Amino acid sequence: MKKILIMHGPNLNLLGEREPGIYGDTNFETLNQQLTEYAKFMNFEAEIFQSNHEGALIDKLHEARKEFAGVVLNAGAYTHYSYAIADAIKAIKIPVIEVHISNIFARDEFRSKSVIAPVCAGSISGLGTMSYKLAILALAEMTKS
Repeated sequence: MKKILIMHGPNLNLLGEREPGIYGDTNFETLNQQLTEYAKFMNFEAEIFQSNHEGALIDKLHEARKEFAGVVLNAGAYTHYSYAIADAIKAIKIPVIEVHISNIFARDEFRSKSVIAPVCAGSISGLGTMSYKLAILALAEMTKS
């Protein structure tokens, strides 16, 4: 069974508590359980990783190139300014799908720019936690052999 990595960036560990009007009321543990189950349904083994630290996310992306068929990444606020994460995505040569729970284009102006989008295989935003599931579906299509 192919493995995928589902990565959550800063503050996503506070899902269910943090701004539920924007991010919904599904808590972090429930979301991860749902994603793990959906990944299994799509014939993937999923590993979940969350960090509030840019370097930890970069290190995990580097490791991913050797172990995973693809990555689902919600980089949180790093989406908008982390050229280091963009460089890591570009370097690993496995598909990375950028996801966001909220519609980043309908929020603060600075959130409408993603510096990681140009190096990702695709981007999904604004569909709540379904954004993650759609990314898993996309990876299933991209990694068919």
